[in-house]
Amino acid sequence: MTFSPSMSRALAAVALAATAAVFPTAQTASAAPVSCPQWTRHPVAAGYGILENLGFDGRGNLLLAEQSATGSTGTLQRLGADGSRSVAVTGVEGPGAIVAVGDTAYFTTGNSATSALTDRADGTIQALHLDSGAVRTVATGLTMPNGLAQLPDGDFVVSRDIGAGTLTRVTTGNITTPYAPTLRSTNGLAFDTRRDRLIVSTTFNPASVIAAIDYRDPESPPLQAVIPGAGPLNSADDLTVAPDGKAYVTLNVAGSVQQVDLDTGQTCAIADNLPLSSSARFGAGPGWNPKSLYVTSFLGTVTELTPP
Repeated sequence: MTFSPSMSRALAAVALAATAAVFPTAQTASAAPVSCPQWTRHPVAAGYGILENLGFDGRGNLLLAEQSATGSTGTLQRLGADGSRSVAVTGVEGPGAIVAVGDTAYFTTGNSATSALTDRADGTIQALHLDSGAVRTVATGLTMPNGLAQLPDGDFVVSRDIGAGTLTRVTTGNITTPYAPTLRSTNGLAFDTRRDRLIVSTTFNPASVIAAIDYRDPESPPLQAVIPGAGPLNSADDLTVAPDGKAYVTLNVAGSVQQVDLDTGQTCAIADNLPLSSSARFGAGPGWNPKSLYVTSFLGTVTELTPP
């Protein structure tokens, strides 16, 4: 999501009323809620603008997609493990998800509610060379590319949670096609490399669905788990996947981070009282704890969550 916190709540209320939105129920794993041990929290940084997403560059830095609360142009920020701050890319219109692969950090632009509601195809995928700082355009003509994941064949998938709300596959030749079209109001994306499946969260559906799409058969009904509570009042945002296959999902409006076991359907909150949480990643690279989750928020904060 790329709108201000007040717009986030307003859209959530509208979406809750619009219960005509449906989600597929085939292969849904459901289980009674369970209690998780609470993870210890530690503030890492504050004072940024709206933080939409994050990604580790493997060089000791955390990249942050920073949007402006006033709607002006955003930036890609760089936060060092030592607390140092710098700007990696300036003049980014609606920065969205970040995916670092080798010496390149891919990120989306045009991730705005205005673009989604007007079907404006001004979104792109950009590539930042982490050593030289050069930026090149990988894909154009996208509408509100929010989440981003790279598939094993090198293609990308982008999500859109407002308007059509579907997934789009983007080839290296900038050819776009629908992907797993049964899912709507799609947001967070992460590829589970050990199981060859794409994990997806939904935001404004009546229920918060976390789905696992089979990479080899993306047209088949995805395995799903459902987070308790009304979907828009949860507002499931971005997510990441641990080596054991469990997904960790930020609930933006609910202000929590959920652990989701897609195989059993069990869900639980590992941390509450994290207002407007937007994205989470496990630490990677020098100075960052690989067992900890680092969580961004629309309030401009970065919080470290460490398991008990």
